Amino acid sequence: MLSAIIAVAVLALIIGLVIAVARDPGPPADDVAVAYEDAWDRLDFEALWTLSGDELRDGMGRRDFVAAKQAAYQRQSELENLAARVAVEHLDAGRHAAIVRTRVDVRGGGVAHNELQLAHRGGRWVVVAYHLLGPDDSRDALAR
Repeated sequence: MLSAIIAVAVLALIIGLVIAVARDPGPPADDVAVAYEDAWDRLDFEALWTLSGDELRDGMGRRDFVAAKQAAYQRQSELENLAARVAVEHLDAGRHAAIVRTRVDVRGGGVAHNELQLAHRGGRWVVVAYHLLGPDDSRDALAR
C-alpha cells in the first residue's frame, strides 16, 4: 500500500514537472536578440545556429553552418569582440512575432543600430531576419 502511494506521488511529480517545462515560454524576445548580437560579437557560430531560424541557416545543418562560418571568418579576427555594450532600444513583441531594435556601442567609439525580426517557434524565440540600420533608419524607426 505504501509503495503504491509513493508511486502515485512520484508519478504526480513527474507529470507536474513535464507540464511546468512545457508551459515555460523560455527567454523573452529581447533577451534572445541581445544573445544573438553577443554571439555575432564573439563569432560564436554554434550559438548563432541555435538562436537562428531556418531562414538564417543558409539551408545547412549545424556542423556545415559552423564550418562554413568559421572558414569565412578565419582571417577576420579583427571583427571579434568589438561590442562594448549591447542594449535594446525598442521592442515590439506579439505572441508569435517580434521586432527588436538594438544599439551596439563599439569599443573605441561608434554605435551600430540593428533590427532583428524574431518568430516564436517550438516554444522559443528564434531570429529570422537581421538588418543593419543606418543612423537615419534608427532615428526614424524609434519615432514610429
